Amino acid sequence: MPLNDILTVYPLAFVVIAAVVGLLVGSFLNVVIWRLPKMLEREWRLQAHDILGLPEETPLPTYNLLLPHSQCPRCSHRIRAWENIPVLSYAFLRGRCSSCKTPISKRYPLTELACGLLSAFIAWHFGFGWPACMALVLTWGLVAMSLIDAEHQLLPDVLVLPLMWLGLIANSFGLFVPLQEALWGAIAGYTALWSVFWLFKLVTGKDGMGHGDFKLLAMLGAWGGWQILPLTILLASLVGAVIGVILLRMRNAKTSTPLPFGPYLAIAGWIALLWGGQITDFYWQFVGLK
Repeated sequence: MPLNDILTVYPLAFVVIAAVVGLLVGSFLNVVIWRLPKMLEREWRLQAHDILGLPEETPLPTYNLLLPHSQCPRCSHRIRAWENIPVLSYAFLRGRCSSCKTPISKRYPLTELACGLLSAFIAWHFGFGWPACMALVLTWGLVAMSLIDAEHQLLPDVLVLPLMWLGLIANSFGLFVPLQEALWGAIAGYTALWSVFWLFKLVTGKDGMGHGDFKLLAMLGAWGGWQILPLTILLASLVGAVIGVILLRMRNAKTSTPLPFGPYLAIAGWIALLWGGQITDFYWQFVGLK
C-alpha cells in the first residue's frame, strides 16, 4: 500500500509522523531564532557601511543557519549529534553542557516540544493532505516569528513575506479560502494596522507598533481571508492587554515600556484560521442574533 494511502487510512500514523517531524523542525527553529537576528544585524551594518562610504572592514567569519556548527556559547564545545536530539538530549544531559556544565536554556526543549505538539494537532485537525502540510509550514513560521519578536521586538521580512506569498499560493488552489478573499485579506490586514499606526502617531506623536505587525496581519489575512481579521485583532488585543499587564508588573516596568504585539497576533491568527467560523457562530448565537 502506498504511503499516501497508509496515512489517509490510518490518521494516527500521520499524527505520529507529524509530531516527530515537528520535534526535528523545532530543533532547527532554535537555530533560526538564535541566529537570524544576528545575521540581519550583520547585514544591516554592512549595508550602512556601504551607504556611508566608510573604508572596508576585515571580512567577518561565515555566520549563517548552517555554519558555524552549534556550540556551547561559554566553552565553545561543539554540540555532537547525540547531544542534539530534540527534548531527549536535554533530559539526558540534565539541562547542562556536557563539557562545562553550564545550564542550557529551557527555551530549547520547550520550543521543540511545542512544535511537536502543535504539529501533531495540525495533523489530527486537518487529516493527511495539502491543507495539513501548508498549515504545518505556517505553524512553524509563526512559532519562529513569535519567539524572535518576543526576544528582539523584530518580525523579519525574510520570514513574514515568503509566508504571505505561500498563503496566497495555497489559496489559489482554494485550500483554506477562495483566492479573492485571501487577496483582500492581505490588503485589509496591512491597511487596518497601518491606519491605526498613523492615527495613534498623529494623536500622540509616538509609534504605537512596529511596521512588522502590519505585514504579519497581512500574512494572516492571506491565509485565512479577510473574515478572520476582526476576530484576530480582537483576540490579540485582549490577550495582549492581559499578558502585557502581567509582564509589566512582574518586571516592575513602566506602562510606556514597549511590548511586542507579534506573538499575540500570531496566536490569535492561528486560532482564527482553525476555528474562526465556529467562534463567530457561537458569538452570534450567544447574543441572540443567529
